[in-house]
Amino acid sequence: MTTSPFRVCFVCTGNICRSPMAEHVFRRHVEEAGLDGLVEVDSAGTDGWHEGDGADPRTVSVLEEGGYTSAHTARQFHRDWFDRLDLVIALDSGHLRTLRGLAPTPRDAEKVRLLRSYDPAADGADVPDPYYGSMDGFEECLKMVEAASDGLLDAVREGVEGRRTA
Repeated sequence: MTTSPFRVCFVCTGNICRSPMAEHVFRRHVEEAGLDGLVEVDSAGTDGWHEGDGADPRTVSVLEEGGYTSAHTARQFHRDWFDRLDLVIALDSGHLRTLRGLAPTPRDAEKVRLLRSYDPAADGADVPDPYYGSMDGFEECLKMVEAASDGLLDAVREGVEGRRTA
């Protein structure tokens, strides 16, 4: 019996800074855990301002310096995606509210989680938007994403295992 992949989508505002960074970092965690093929990872933005654009050059720089991949094309999140997604990971509280408001059902709204909720040492709920700041903000964003990735991977692994035993 073949089961569909466990699907995770990271969402920020424009899909050029935080969410593509989270996508690439988490994709590597999935691959290193031997879950590639069982887990699909992508990203989107709550708004379509940058649709079709690549990631912000500062995001690309920070990812590449960290040894991550960085190929990306921005896109906007659509409410009909909830049907095919298992987790929708919001990068800040505003995204969380927007995404839960878009959710067509209460079950879909439950799929939306804050990234930093997976980091037990997090000192806040949000990954701040680095777009209008300096490179330091992008580097800090990467640290926050990396810190939450292990906890998120544990949750995703449970979801994958739950499908295998169901």
